[in-house]
Amino acid sequence: MQKITIQDAKERLRIPDLWRHFGFPGEPCKSCRCPWREDRKPSFSVTPDGRAWNDFGTGEAGDAVAFLQRASGLSQKEACRKFIQLAGGRITPMPRAVNTQKEPPRMKPSFPDFSKGTPADVRHLSALRNVSPGALALAQSRGLLWFATLKDCPAWIVTDSARLNAQGRRMDGKLWELREPAKAYTLPGSWAAWPIGINEAELFPSIALCEGGPDLLAACHFITCELREADCAPVAMLGATQRIHADALPLFAGKTVRIFGHADNDGRAGVARWARQLETVGAAVDAFDFDGLRKTDESAVKDLNDCCHIHADDFENERTLWRMMP
Repeated sequence: MQKITIQDAKERLRIPDLWRHFGFPGEPCKSCRCPWREDRKPSFSVTPDGRAWNDFGTGEAGDAVAFLQRASGLSQKEACRKFIQLAGGRITPMPRAVNTQKEPPRMKPSFPDFSKGTPADVRHLSALRNVSPGALALAQSRGLLWFATLKDCPAWIVTDSARLNAQGRRMDGKLWELREPAKAYTLPGSWAAWPIGINEAELFPSIALCEGGPDLLAACHFITCELREADCAPVAMLGATQRIHADALPLFAGKTVRIFGHADNDGRAGVARWARQLETVGAAVDAFDFDGLRKTDESAVKDLNDCCHIHADDFENERTLWRMMP
């Protein structure tokens, strides 16, 4: 391959090219949905020339290289190398400097103190999400469920021992009053692509990979219902548009992974993206299809947490698995 500089690569590779490379839904434009976080209303913008982006919901912005870094979870140095490779060139060696220091690793976020919550907190959350107290006990024993006060509101938190990613939801079930009101609040500094619970899954041969905090609790609910605590670990990606972080991907190697994505376009795209990534590390992957299932109020099941409101006979008679294609 031809040697090119990062500036040369920026002339060849633009944000729309990267958008398609990552398989993000929609089209990058002046007003679109953020590709790597939940975005109820368009709060993301890409310049007409495809060189720059701005996330008005978080205040983040940057060029095409920063877009690749944010979408992939790579370090700045790794993102530059990957960007040049995608642009069709190979790295142009830089002159060796005397006493060159190694690039520092990405900073680990600093989160506020979390607590285990009171028995009343657990009972309230059990009723709010319609999951069993045993499910919440499992989530707490694995270090995945915590409580805190965020933005002056009592909240329940999903995170794990890595403390790289954390997301909170209000205990009263209301939306966060952010720039764009949202059900989930990802704590500042979080590595949004980090799968919650993947370190805790090390000793378990099977993983239930789901999307979002409520589905993580639901995964714990069904693991306890099926008496699978000894061999199955719940893991959650906090957003369908995320790719599994490069540092976390090898931790899925050799596992049997069943994906429970949301029953919408973003969810299906996320399932396909994660399946392709997981197959590269030798995981055995399949996915669960919610199509045709209904809740007790006759509305359609859209995610795993909705299955906690399901007709019992649907579980017995209407379940089929569909294999993900590479």
